[in-house]
Amino acid sequence: MKPNKSLPIIAVLIYFLLGFDLYAQSSKQDIYELRTYHIENKDQENQVDNYLKNALLPALHRNGVGKVGVFKPISSQPDAGKKIYVFIPYKSMKQYLALPSKLEKDNIYLEAGNPYIYASHNNPPFKRIETALLQAFTGMPRFKESNVTGAKKNQVYELRSYEAATERLYRQKVKMFNEGEIEIFFKLDFNPVFFAETLAGAQMPNLMYMTSFPNMESRDAHWKAFGTDPDWDRMKVMEEYQNTVSRNDTRLLYPADYSDL
Repeated sequence: MKPNKSLPIIAVLIYFLLGFDLYAQSSKQDIYELRTYHIENKDQENQVDNYLKNALLPALHRNGVGKVGVFKPISSQPDAGKKIYVFIPYKSMKQYLALPSKLEKDNIYLEAGNPYIYASHNNPPFKRIETALLQAFTGMPRFKESNVTGAKKNQVYELRSYEAATERLYRQKVKMFNEGEIEIFFKLDFNPVFFAETLAGAQMPNLMYMTSFPNMESRDAHWKAFGTDPDWDRMKVMEEYQNTVSRNDTRLLYPADYSDL
């Protein structure tokens, strides 16, 4: 039997088509980068703030990222003054992957970010950077800017991570959000910013989402209403959704004064 010399060409075409489909699919749902800057003192906080405000956020805006959220733990949190969270929404994986090379060629960014980029080894601007890569739920494929108003220092942005004991149980919790739980958040005016699956991160399998409130009193009242909502009462006892969350990691944050969100 003679070898089929056309097989490699067919394989290449299939690979190309699959790759094209992957990009097409990803463009239907946002890709989120959630960076956590771990800092040790006020000097590092100032260095990161200056870099984000004057270099990174303007560069992201120039490259098609319209809104970027920068958040810090409220004073009552154990990590207050120790972390800065940056939420970057991309329209596709392609946009996310293209950004680093664009920043390397952006002279405005390089000049504005010079003190951060070329910081000395004995005066670094942070201790570590932790990154999670997320994909928006099908039930809310694009992030939504919060309608919360008032002084930013009083606002509460609640970032939650729901971990699951197994991958199957994780998938069931994602299903629960897509098939009704997200609707409850909108019905009760939680001002959700995003709901997303973690594609790469430290606490997998886990999903993450963010809601927002004008103040802590509003946040507490909204969760009280959620706990007695009839739709939630119906869903939470369904057999298919039992034991889907093994750990709830909740972070209470406020937006930096230069945050877009």
